[in-house]
Amino acid sequence: QVQLVESGGGLVQAGGSLRLSCAASGSIFSISDMAWYRQAPGKQRELVATIASDDSTNYADSVKGRFTISRDNAKNTVTLQMSSLKPEDTAVYYCNCNAETVLLGRTYDKDYWGKGTLVTVSS
Repeated sequence: QVQLVESGGGLVQAGGSLRLSCAASGSIFSISDMAWYRQAPGKQRELVATIASDDSTNYADSVKGRFTISRDNAKNTVTLQMSSLKPEDTAVYYCNCNAETVLLGRTYDKDYWGKGTLVTVSS
């Protein structure tokens, strides 16, 4: 099993910045894609940004130019640097990864989720 723990959420004024971090731990053999999702009140969860093992990235149009995703493969961490924050960025942000684990000589490929961290942007 893999555990993902997010940190860095909080309250910030519009135009401000926040940095979210997520650390993966457990019986990890390898991690391929890592991502951040968010879910605003009354809305469906949406993809914010992804980063592959080769550091290639993709962003939702709504955050391009304002958010930057990065990862540290040695530490199994992923970070989301958010700047020029807007009230519409208010949401619970979730860390996600696709990880391969090893148990009794067998490998298992599965998606894992953190519990989320709340980001509130005031106007």
